[in-house]
Amino acid sequence: MARILTGIQSSGVPHLGNLLGAIVPAIKLSNQPDNTSLFFIADLHSITSIVNPNVLRYNTYATAAAWLSFGFDTGKNIFYRQSDIPEVTELMWYLNCSTPYPMLKNAHSFKDKSSQIHNVNAGLFTYPVLMAADILLYNADFVPVGKDQKQHLEMTRDIAKTFNSKYGDLLKEPTPIINEKFKLIPGTDGKKMSKSYNNSINIFLPKKELRKQIMSIKTDSKSIESPKDPDNCNVFKIYELISPKTDSIKMRKDYINGNYGYGEAKAELFNLIINKYSNERKLFNQLMNDKILIENQLKSGAKKARKIAQNLLKKIRIKIGY
Repeated sequence: MARILTGIQSSGVPHLGNLLGAIVPAIKLSNQPDNTSLFFIADLHSITSIVNPNVLRYNTYATAAAWLSFGFDTGKNIFYRQSDIPEVTELMWYLNCSTPYPMLKNAHSFKDKSSQIHNVNAGLFTYPVLMAADILLYNADFVPVGKDQKQHLEMTRDIAKTFNSKYGDLLKEPTPIINEKFKLIPGTDGKKMSKSYNNSINIFLPKKELRKQIMSIKTDSKSIESPKDPDNCNVFKIYELISPKTDSIKMRKDYINGNYGYGEAKAELFNLIINKYSNERKLFNQLMNDKILIENQLKSGAKKARKIAQNLLKKIRIKIGY
């Protein structure tokens, strides 16, 4: 039986890119009978950038509600909040003491912000070690990640090797799973969909606000009558990712034939999202209006996760000499 582990930062309400690129594929993996999954809300990672406790708390619940609304089975699997597992920060310290400084200096998470070094905190610098502790604490076999996290998985494997060379084979080296189909989900401006770029589509918004987001997708200035290139249109790229194949084929023909405006394409995308995710939108709002339900799920999952964590950490402490 394979153990799958993945986490998502509580940096905001998960957008369409998060759902297509991480949450939905991970849930499909978890539903396979031979797999057991541990999915967590990475709220410790989030405080490298979020300092408002109310924002952090809301984002944590919203991230959990997104996972639950898309049908993650918390009976079969384990669902928890990172900060409910104190063992992860203890393991992080042990791993820190086996992780070379140059490795962390070369991490993308650090290098991308090193031009403004005064804004880099120690938490951001050691981000990859906490990520390694998140994974290695549970001896995960596979870790679904985006392409941008591939380096961190490689570092996790290197950290495990170094630690094992000192103390024995205690930590399993995980294998990354990268979903190539959804390696790039375009945002409203054509760049990778990201909260930090302010270009995301939040499918859980009220209809009026969601429509406004979709209508803001950038397109060229071709007239309604002109033929258009679907492969260079952000509206079509997003539509094609989530629509039935027959519908995307039809829209492609409409683009090429002309007499079809971008406003019509955006309206079709809006209606598709509303209809496709109607149940998920409803359940998300129910959960966010009764956060005790979310809290109960997270606390229950944390108890299961801590049993696994404590068992491994006990062995690690003995090997280190405590």
